[in-house]
Amino acid sequence: MDKNQQYYLREFARYALFSVLGTLGVSCYILADTFFISKGLGTEGLTALNLAIPVYNFIHGTGMMLGMGGATRFSVCKSQGQTKEVSRIYMNTLYLAGLFSGLFFLVGVVGSKSLAVLLGADGSVFEMTNTYLKWLLLFAPAFIWNDVLLCFVRNDEGPKLAMGAMLIGSFGNILLDYVFVFPMKMGMFGAILATGCSPLISMGMMLPHWLRKRNSFKICKTRMESAIVKQELALGFPSLVSQLSSAVVMITFNGLILGLEGNTGVAAYGVIANLSLVVVAVYTGIAQGVQPLISRFYGSGDRVQAKIQLRYALAAMAVVSFAIYLFIVLFARPVTGVFNSQGNRQLQEIAVTGLKLYFTSCLFVGYNIILAVYFTSVERALPAHILSLLRGLVLILPLAFLMAALWGMTGIWLVYPVAEGITAVLGCCLYRRDRKV
Repeated sequence: MDKNQQYYLREFARYALFSVLGTLGVSCYILADTFFISKGLGTEGLTALNLAIPVYNFIHGTGMMLGMGGATRFSVCKSQGQTKEVSRIYMNTLYLAGLFSGLFFLVGVVGSKSLAVLLGADGSVFEMTNTYLKWLLLFAPAFIWNDVLLCFVRNDEGPKLAMGAMLIGSFGNILLDYVFVFPMKMGMFGAILATGCSPLISMGMMLPHWLRKRNSFKICKTRMESAIVKQELALGFPSLVSQLSSAVVMITFNGLILGLEGNTGVAAYGVIANLSLVVVAVYTGIAQGVQPLISRFYGSGDRVQAKIQLRYALAAMAVVSFAIYLFIVLFARPVTGVFNSQGNRQLQEIAVTGLKLYFTSCLFVGYNIILAVYFTSVERALPAHILSLLRGLVLILPLAFLMAALWGMTGIWLVYPVAEGITAVLGCCLYRRDRKV
């Protein structure tokens, strides 16, 4: 390996490491809620949280769509020296963030109860579900703006600052979760209040990027431009679908599991789903870490180096996938026990079996996420859309109903690995075809 390649490998390692640590911090927002709610509010609290979490995926997915779409165009234009275009892209992303934030906020004001009923909350968990949903939606502007700013700061040669902001925000969430749920006994409201404060802390941590004038993107006077908006939404759409797929899976699985195992089954699935958020965060971190590098090389015309960066990301993902699944197999029972504060035997057995089957998907999930981001990074929106839609909607829904009808809970746990596996095969075909273009 020559010196240039060694430098590029180190640069990938730096970006990927900082990004993974940061996305892990964001994923811990909900994981911390899961832990403290399971301890403070028991199985019913865990069920209520699991019913509400898909809405968080919608909000976070919207923020990621705007952030990744805008930041990808930002990186390409920056590498080509288009300084005025960079600031116009930034401002249009802020306009879109404001628009979507207002829509979510409005739903929180007038529609949280209807949404709770739609998601399956019954009498025993309705109030807790509604409380979490209402305040989650009211805090949506903070989540969305934080996602956007994190993507721009990371792509503006600030991966370390973005990582620090996410980690400090996550640590603040854990600390506030404990204070609000236990000493202050604020229950479900305390859990979501702690989570809502986290992106505010994160944004505060990123202020030095502007105060020290290190940023390449500036506040400027410009209107919302349809060409920029369309391009951003097209490039960011796979990131939205990636998050929406988690929401769709959770909503579908919650409904099916309620019919098979009741609220205890949903609580058990909540443990698996929340751990899945952490695993997906690792893969998303690798993908987001390599995205600025791929976009930079693509923008400067070095397609070979862009593909080498993709290989680095896939190799790192494969090693991580093996380690994650080995950990799950060895420690499924104690991991489940951490969230089973009441020692519910039914919950324990369902969750342990589910963990071992559900996470056979690891390698496929990582491959699909990274490949979709690669296509986005080189401005190949169509194959990225195909991958995202396949794994998020087209395959998962019919497979869920079919496999649940045939094999019950075992079928439900295997839906995710089967859907991701089929998508990975098709993704490989798309990539091979794209190389020939």
